[in-house]
Amino acid sequence: MSTAMNDVMIEAHGLTKSYGKPGTRIRVLDGVGLKVPRAGIHALLGPNGAGKTTTVRILATLATADSGTARVAGHDVVADRRAVRRAISLTGQFAAVDETLTGEENLRMMARLSGLTRTRARRRAEELLVRFGLTDAARRQARTYSGGMRRRLDLAAGLVGSPEPGVFFLDEPTTGLDPRSRRELWQVVRDLAGRGAAVLLTTQYLEEADQLADRITVLDKGRAVAEGTPETLKSRVSGHRLDLVLSSREAYLRLATRAVHHSPETLTLGLPTDGTAAHARALLDEIDPHRTDIDRFSVRSATLDDVFLALTTDRTEAPAHV
Repeated sequence: MSTAMNDVMIEAHGLTKSYGKPGTRIRVLDGVGLKVPRAGIHALLGPNGAGKTTTVRILATLATADSGTARVAGHDVVADRRAVRRAISLTGQFAAVDETLTGEENLRMMARLSGLTRTRARRRAEELLVRFGLTDAARRQARTYSGGMRRRLDLAAGLVGSPEPGVFFLDEPTTGLDPRSRRELWQVVRDLAGRGAAVLLTTQYLEEADQLADRITVLDKGRAVAEGTPETLKSRVSGHRLDLVLSSREAYLRLATRAVHHSPETLTLGLPTDGTAAHARALLDEIDPHRTDIDRFSVRSATLDDVFLALTTDRTEAPAHV
């Protein structure tokens, strides 16, 4: 996928943002940068308070950075704010639709507010109802829609007046959805990128980022602590993991500093390994030469959960009390 300058739809450098009064200000962004190409899906991962939503708000012109620069669809987010807003669609954690209106009425209303004529608004609503699989429910009130249908309607509403393929900011869009609805929305997001849209996605679901994102930026305490493809990030914390269930609290604490995964409740530690039987045997012999400290073990592939925990957890806190 090309990331030449004319294909970069979202670009930010050195974004900083603080909130609060002088002397008690809290820095929520500390030099964040990213690039999202046309027809790309980029995920922002991080714990609550890491700066994900603040980043999206700055890029969507809803907040102003204290320092740094950002361009969206070729427009500066400060100097060309109006042009940015014409090029983007923003979907938050909750569907912003009028539940007393039908799906068709919601889309026609948004089209009229965007300046389309009555005829063009009706045609645009029909196009989007077909595209988002809502034709059969077009004349039903939105209050009767399932959670997944409301999210699709919300995404469709964001497309009404925006030029396509455009730029999509999706801030935890599958929050509260059941697994089936979540997967249906994933396909909608893939289709958007397939049509050439640039998608910036924030999510608390690591599986969601793994399934959708071409690249991921991991944020922690306002900083980008890692960036890459899902596979690249997994390889950073080892391609495989040897999970050990220890026989005692003492054994757990003794080995905890070597681990990339910690579960004090179950006395389980995960150590990096290349996944081969030879390496697993060598590790077991090294850490438990008397064969008294390990009750059982298993080898598993690294996941984004491992990446998340390894990159956003204070390692000095890892061997938590048991």
